[in-house]
Amino acid sequence: MSLPTRPARIALTGGGFRAGLHLDLVARLPEHFEVSGVLVRSDAAAATATARGLPVHRDLDGLLGAAPDLVVVSVAAAAAPGLVVELLERGAAVLTETPPAADLDGLRSFWDATGPDARVQVAEQYLLSPHNAARLELVRQGSLGTPTSVQVSSTQLHHATSVVRGFLGLGAEPARVVASATTAPLADPITRAGWTGNAAPRPQVTTIATFDFGDGRSALYDFTETQTRNPLRHRRLVVRGSLGELVDDRLVRLADATTVLTSSIERRQTGHHQDVQGFDLDVLSADGEVLFRNPYVGARLSDEEIAVATLLERAGTWARGEGPGPYPLAEAAQDQLLSLAITEALATGGPVRTAGEAWAGALGR
Repeated sequence: MSLPTRPARIALTGGGFRAGLHLDLVARLPEHFEVSGVLVRSDAAAATATARGLPVHRDLDGLLGAAPDLVVVSVAAAAAPGLVVELLERGAAVLTETPPAADLDGLRSFWDATGPDARVQVAEQYLLSPHNAARLELVRQGSLGTPTSVQVSSTQLHHATSVVRGFLGLGAEPARVVASATTAPLADPITRAGWTGNAAPRPQVTTIATFDFGDGRSALYDFTETQTRNPLRHRRLVVRGSLGELVDDRLVRLADATTVLTSSIERRQTGHHQDVQGFDLDVLSADGEVLFRNPYVGARLSDEEIAVATLLERAGTWARGEGPGPYPLAEAAQDQLLSLAITEALATGGPVRTAGEAWAGALGR
């Protein structure tokens, strides 16, 4: 396991699911993270944090007085911008949850209050997930030629648009968005809380949206409301390019004018059969080349946990001025703009056209 120069000192605000996930994760990676403090508003939250051995603070003065490298804001989207701005005014570096604001007016106000030089990143981890990171490396190497189209059916709204823009290499290009929704029965046997014991189908909404970014670049969004966790729906990614196509972990490409090659991204997972290394992702590779190497071998993390830990660690490195940020506010704002266009297209019958916003110049592509 490659260790940072020192553990990132992280302060947390909020007491919801995401805050709990972060706390559980950093506790399992003490070589990489330490918690400088947790901001709590209630006696119950304070008791929970104290029971976990965490430093408890009741106000921002105490939280920031513990000298964190990074403050992670895990509160509702409607409340997050105000708290982020206050933290920035106090000199903190901030990682705030997705989406950065709930609606377009909120996005614009948030950007006006912060701007391109603000020390704020957003907690979007889907492109850091091991298989997506490996796929993105293939695309960056030119295996598909010029990427022209992405089909994503795995996650919702701003998470999906971040995947689309990442694989197409887009900045703030305007988009024409058309969307429709249908309702059909689907069993929903597992939730965030675990197995429900109920196999009865219930009505669930599937949203289909298409994006036309111009210059031959397009995307298809296909999401059923419980798809992120529902084992009865696959998660799919298709990336098409001028010289080939990537379907999940299968690649076909043109090597020369008369030669078509096929490859697969192979996952090396330890801990099978008589392997005594323990259950861990090792590497993802294609054609003998390593595309992704697990930076947390030995911690027994899931792919989702690897992605979140990578995000937190890169945000901590950025906060100390030792590297680029993982997902700047301008990127998150553009992804949320496209996400809101899906919602608007559904409501109006579309099409919806997005335009350049104030953060466009900060995207740099």
